[in-house]
Amino acid sequence: MQRNRISMNKIREIIRLDQIANLSQRAISKALSISRPVVSEYLSKVKKAGLSYEAIKTMDDDTLLQTITDTVCVKNERYNTLHQKFDSISKELKRTGVTLQMLWHEYRQEHPKGYSYTQFCYHYQVWRSSSEITMHITHKAGDKMFVDFAGKKLEIVDRQTGEVTDVETFIAVLGASQHTYVEAVASQKKHDWIKANQNALYYFGGVPQAIVPDCLKSAIHKSNKYEPDINPEYADFARHFQTTILPARPNHPKDKALVEGAVRIVYTRIYAAIRNRTFHTIDELNNAIRIELDKYNTIPMQRLGTSRKQLFDDLEKNSLNPLPIEKYEIRTFKSLKAQFNYHIYLSEDKHYYSVPYRYRGKQLTVIFTNSIVEIFYKNNRIALHKRNPAINGYSTITEHMPKQHRQYGDWSPQRFTNWASKIGEHVASVIHIILSSRKHPEQAFKTCLGILKLTDKYDNHRLNNACKKATEFNYLTYKGIKYILENNLDNYQEELFQSLPAHNNIRGQQYYQ
Repeated sequence: MQRNRISMNKIREIIRLDQIANLSQRAISKALSISRPVVSEYLSKVKKAGLSYEAIKTMDDDTLLQTITDTVCVKNERYNTLHQKFDSISKELKRTGVTLQMLWHEYRQEHPKGYSYTQFCYHYQVWRSSSEITMHITHKAGDKMFVDFAGKKLEIVDRQTGEVTDVETFIAVLGASQHTYVEAVASQKKHDWIKANQNALYYFGGVPQAIVPDCLKSAIHKSNKYEPDINPEYADFARHFQTTILPARPNHPKDKALVEGAVRIVYTRIYAAIRNRTFHTIDELNNAIRIELDKYNTIPMQRLGTSRKQLFDDLEKNSLNPLPIEKYEIRTFKSLKAQFNYHIYLSEDKHYYSVPYRYRGKQLTVIFTNSIVEIFYKNNRIALHKRNPAINGYSTITEHMPKQHRQYGDWSPQRFTNWASKIGEHVASVIHIILSSRKHPEQAFKTCLGILKLTDKYDNHRLNNACKKATEFNYLTYKGIKYILENNLDNYQEELFQSLPAHNNIRGQQYYQ
């Protein structure tokens, strides 16, 4: 398609900087953000035309263009043949591994009397730099996916209450084709961020060599100019898809120019299109977004004359790596210390999970999904559990316990409570108080078992009465309750308890408050 040359004002500025400011071609190139070959070409044309800066200041654009054009020799057939190839050369250069030298060899095989490699590169650079895509970063097909959240939010409205909730808009853009993915998510939290990244990869049907996020908290734990600290959950996601996270560099706007450009277009193509509609759920909103997104990806781009979807199908689709067989299940990472009772406490579940007892007191890495809990020490997995929603419960693997504890492997606070309730309400009350008095319920298991096993010698009625007396007179120990039964004190009156022997393990009632 026809390419637009640089503006007449820039041509005038090239001449001014050359003739008035006496700048070098390199300095002019840098000052005007125009490649040096283009600067050289226009200065050559001006020199052939014998133009001065004073003369061109009074020329209108058409006169200046005509003057410059008339001084240029008519391009020969060899140049015209090469010029017709520049569009396809530009597309081919986006393919992985393709270089200008490779394309020049192919050109010379087809046209043995064609330009030398140096001339070939020069003419291509002039063509590329003088077009509208001057200073455009060339992205290889399948190389990068750029991701970010839009600054402006969308919203959903509760159908019953009318409450309005803001939602985030996730945007992903493939570098070479600019094929775009857009999705509304509940928040910028890590789980929503990672899920949206995964949805983008499945939308594109493949995996790029790298994903380029901005330095937002969902992706980067700690920003750094040279070595940003990537969140472990996001890094784990990248390992699953066998890709790389390359955070955009701070103060390098070109690193994220594509996705920021896409954000601006999404505002006009998608936000504006759905602005007068009300959505009650994120799914409803995303269905509307997808319709407008498909339109956006299939509309021809003005500069290239083809759509993002067509470029993707022709250029980038086959350059993406295949998706893994299984979808990624989001994993959360925590650093936790194994407690004295060789369990870690996972606050998300309010539940205890065991580790081999020799790791008690060690700092461990805990990784959990919706279904499992994995526990690592120095990168070695030492425990694997199913997630357990039982609040304040224990998931204990027998092999994790020291030998002297394994005989109690099937015990649990609930088991003792249920057992005691079958004997009597006062027994149940004593067992509950004893279990609650310990920092770790396991520490009370032996005491509870001893009390409950007293029914092997005494009937349930007597044990229940003994527990009632022990509660009334703050004598809540196995030895205390056993003493009451052995001495038939469960049926005696209060004054008889004044003679009970002192015991170091007897705690006052205030201890159990």
